[in-house]
Amino acid sequence: MPINTPINNQLSYKMLRMKQLIEYTGLSRSTLYDMMDVKSKRYDPTFPRAIKLTEATVCWLESEVNAWLESKIKNSRG
Repeated sequence: MPINTPINNQLSYKMLRMKQLIEYTGLSRSTLYDMMDVKSKRYDPTFPRAIKLTEATVCWLESEVNAWLESKIKNSRG
């Protein structure tokens, strides 16, 4: 069963790993990490926070990334 298939009417979430996030946003890995780093001049506090699944695995909710992208589109078009 796919990871994002609902079981017993529970909510399902589509998770994006870093490689998918890069493809999804069109941004480079270094740009994405800069946007998450409060010490970077490219820091973006509106960028979705990563979810830590294990000690070595992080991901982002596709729905949050979509909302962030929509806000960027809306702001750029007035």
